[in-house]
Amino acid sequence: MQNFNNKTTDIILYSFRRCPYAMRARMALAYAKINYQHREILLKNKPQSMLNYSAKGTVPVLIEKATVIDESLDVMRWALSHNDMDNWLLKDKANRQDEMFELIRICDEKFKQQLDRYKYSDRYPLTEIEYRDQSQWFLKLLNERLSHHQFLISNQMCMADIAIFPFIRQYAYVNKKWFDNTSYTYLNKWLDYWLNSKLFLSIMQKHSLWEDI
Repeated sequence: MQNFNNKTTDIILYSFRRCPYAMRARMALAYAKINYQHREILLKNKPQSMLNYSAKGTVPVLIEKATVIDESLDVMRWALSHNDMDNWLLKDKANRQDEMFELIRICDEKFKQQLDRYKYSDRYPLTEIEYRDQSQWFLKLLNERLSHHQFLISNQMCMADIAIFPFIRQYAYVNKKWFDNTSYTYLNKWLDYWLNSKLFLSIMQKHSLWEDI
């Protein structure tokens, strides 16, 4: 897999290596072969230059000339608008595309909140196991889908796989031993596919922390 981050370019990406939102943005950028300047940050010590571009203080933040994109799904769409050789956007499949975006919405608006409570259960009133039980509906949903085809929407990988994968990864690693021994056989296989993919491994390279001059 080509290293996409070291060539001279005017495109800048502020990122945090382990953030699932930043992961999916970097995967889309790598897939689309977009060269950019990678600026690795710590979320507890955000550089002023990033905050000047986006006061939200979250990653990813992509800057191209006068354009600032500070939502991960928007970064993905921007990347795919430049190069989508395998049709991750399912442009010629309207029904499938609607299905894809709805699944991403469910992940981001419903599952992510429960994932946070499971991962950071010490910050909330219930136990880790209780939050895990509450959130397994999404694992069951994905596992059922994957029992019918290789990827989340069909046998063709698409934007939904990349948008959702980092959050399932995060969920699995709260208690990987438990996750590996669940009955979610198809979901485990799908997760392993992405964990070992050249695309994912290429965007998990370590970078020196960015410091404003």
